[in-house]
Amino acid sequence: MREIVLDTETTGFEPETGDRLVEIGAVELIGHMPTGRTFHEYVNPERSMPQGAFEVHGLGDDFLRDKPLFRDVAQAFLDFVGDAKMVIHNAAFDMKFLNAELGRLKMGPLPMEQAVDTLAIARRRFPGAPSSLDALCRRFGIDNSSRTLHGALLDSEILAEVYLELIGGRQPDFALGSQDKEAGAEMPGRDWRPAPRPAPLPPRITAEEEAAHAALVEALGAESLWRA
Repeated sequence: MREIVLDTETTGFEPETGDRLVEIGAVELIGHMPTGRTFHEYVNPERSMPQGAFEVHGLGDDFLRDKPLFRDVAQAFLDFVGDAKMVIHNAAFDMKFLNAELGRLKMGPLPMEQAVDTLAIARRRFPGAPSSLDALCRRFGIDNSSRTLHGALLDSEILAEVYLELIGGRQPDFALGSQDKEAGAEMPGRDWRPAPRPAPLPPRITAEEEAAHAALVEALGAESLWRA
């Protein structure tokens, strides 16, 4: 089974009032396991970046000015997704932006039933508990220390780990599972957890992103918690 774990960054909250996509990040899963294939694009929103949005993701006008327009990456994005389920945290938000961008190009919308909302899954599993991506990382012991700012690809990679935990903490479709049962081998329980990576993933942050983050921290002033 192929799934795409996906996240976006935007200029705000409402495409109907002129907000646009500025970043798309996606990670491919096969049988609930990452394959290493990703999709990542920064997008020129053809408008200025509000300060509030910049403080969330650090993507400013100067950085985005020379990035491709959505129309330049739309088909490559659709080809990457294909007919796979899209695993998204708060799917309604990302889907409305993706479909607004596709609608501007007179391209058909992505069907909402193609999306799997991990926010809804988390709220069903842990009613009343915090269900943000950071809160779920704390619950499941997932390292998100590199998430100083929101970033679509990094958040997709983190969400892929959270999704695995939300659906049971192990790979439910593991191909050898039925063979092991037939052989009488002892199967791992539901509290099984994958072992830590032998080495951290290499950073995906570019020099431009590091510079944007440094500029943001500088602008926040000497008393900012980011300087603690």
